[in-house]
Amino acid sequence: MWKPDRSSKKPIFQQISEEIERKIACDEYPPGSVLPSERKLADQLGVNRSTVVQAYEELRSTGMIESVKGSGTKVSKYKLGSSINTPNWRKYLDGGTFMPNLPTIRRIRSELRKDSPIIDFASGELSPDLFPLEAVRQLLQEESFSAVLGYDDPQGYLPLRRVLVSLLSNKLNVQTTESSILITSGSQQSLYLIAQCLLSPGDAIAIEDPSYCYSLPMFQSAGLRLFRLPVHPEHGIDPDDIIALHRQHRLRMIFLNPSFQNPTGRVMSTDQQKRILKVTADLGIPIVEDDPFSLTAFDGNPPKPLKSLDSAGQVLYIGSLSKMAASGFRIGWLVAPHSVVSRLADARQQMDFGLSVIPQWVASEFIRSGRLERQLDFLQSSLFHKMHRLCATLKERLSDHISFTMPEGGLNLWCKLNGEMDADKLLEEAVRRGVIYVPGSVFGSERGYIRLSYARPETGLIEPGIERLAEAIRSL
Repeated sequence: MWKPDRSSKKPIFQQISEEIERKIACDEYPPGSVLPSERKLADQLGVNRSTVVQAYEELRSTGMIESVKGSGTKVSKYKLGSSINTPNWRKYLDGGTFMPNLPTIRRIRSELRKDSPIIDFASGELSPDLFPLEAVRQLLQEESFSAVLGYDDPQGYLPLRRVLVSLLSNKLNVQTTESSILITSGSQQSLYLIAQCLLSPGDAIAIEDPSYCYSLPMFQSAGLRLFRLPVHPEHGIDPDDIIALHRQHRLRMIFLNPSFQNPTGRVMSTDQQKRILKVTADLGIPIVEDDPFSLTAFDGNPPKPLKSLDSAGQVLYIGSLSKMAASGFRIGWLVAPHSVVSRLADARQQMDFGLSVIPQWVASEFIRSGRLERQLDFLQSSLFHKMHRLCATLKERLSDHISFTMPEGGLNLWCKLNGEMDADKLLEEAVRRGVIYVPGSVFGSERGYIRLSYARPETGLIEPGIERLAEAIRSL
């Protein structure tokens, strides 16, 4: 984010006004768009409010911006030197098919982009010290790249699909073939392809409540109707709820995350899996199983996915390397009937002509050479240690305010705020003190909860982060 240069001889208010003028000129701030309030911009730039007031006055004097009581400060409809036929980009943005991310998600990402240090319990990804950087360096030095640098098979790099067949069978008891696997850029692309290609606007889908899926606007962008499938704290999903939802709304698809569910960390029991498979098979409803976390099981024995019990071909199974190795791998997979894989591969090829073969080759060799196995051993131990450090610190500092159940894998801890504490208001106080998390409202209807990711902060920052959170709680 741009900041004024305090070493410059040019007055700070003038630097600010010139930066805003530049953004107006290049349509980052199109005509009619609302500028940040004086107080908010002052906080963002780390200057006095009076400095921003002076900058805005400078711009008002040129006619670049205008202020209307009750409506804030806006870029003038016809900015200086522009044609009256300048496109109204705001109308285009508001009318697009893709919906923007939730305001809370945008706020969290904005805070994480700032230069000021903040302890990050919000990002559901690994910290850099857990990345297998040295293993990848060795791989690139020792292995010979032999793939063809042309357009790849629409389903993805064949050697990668072959090693995935072995990995899924040996680790998770998921039986498949290379022709039933589609390589994607990650779980979100898999979900996007399913939403766009297998469903139609107006279709009804059921999503766990709470679920990270509520933080993804792709379902609303596709015009789908979302219905909540409660995840009860004690017994998880009640199959009778699926029957009731289907009778009322004619469900077309169900989206589940049975292993170390995000955000609750719950694992669906085998009996429950069988009951859900039976109910959905009787109703003719396919299931999308997103399984990014099962191989992070702390004891090295991953829970078996729904897909491992699927004898009817009703489960579309999604996996990814992001939570096991590094988000930068951008490698995921979708296991489905070949007809479905072919349809989604065709759609993906229309979008981007397929994935780059280089990261697919790296992923293939990373798995084939045993490096993934060693990474998983290291990761399981590291995450277990981080999780215990977080839980111990919470019990020591915040046992009167927060309760939780320790997970057996995954990256996240789902915490209940005791009493009437508002997780969204608490977030504001936490950010002021240099710590950030995701409030439960992002994941659906749970408003008295917060999600703390123990994977992202380095181990030495966990205790200071919880102390800052404790200070925020005491301030309410």
